Amino acid sequence: MSWNKKRGMPKVERTVHEIDAAGKVVGRLATDIAKLLMGKHKPTMVPHIDAGDIVKVMNAAKIVFTGKKWEQKKHFRSSNRPGGITATPVSVLRETNPGEILRHAVKYMLPKNRTQSERLKRLIIVK
Repeated sequence: MSWNKKRGMPKVERTVHEIDAAGKVVGRLATDIAKLLMGKHKPTMVPHIDAGDIVKVMNAAKIVFTGKKWEQKKHFRSSNRPGGITATPVSVLRETNPGEILRHAVKYMLPKNRTQSERLKRLIIVK
């Protein structure tokens, strides 16, 4: 049995994927982005190694929701204090920060573990 174990994460080749978000539905686009960030599209995917790629999204202001979601959907934040939950309608986020809508959708499609923040750093959103 070999005892020379290598420490640290192995070298990972990361490619840059450019995605045009104009006219695409937010949820369907977010699932594709999450797969690329996790590296599930690669045949060498291993769950404990973060081997995902870099994703650059263009035209984030032109994303689409189906139905009445522009009026009904809200994004929630918490300050972790009593009564500290803040709700922001998506229609307001559309004018102020449209990239945050897509970042929020992708964040909640990634696994909730220590690799989530590292994967979100590789998501670049251009208005």
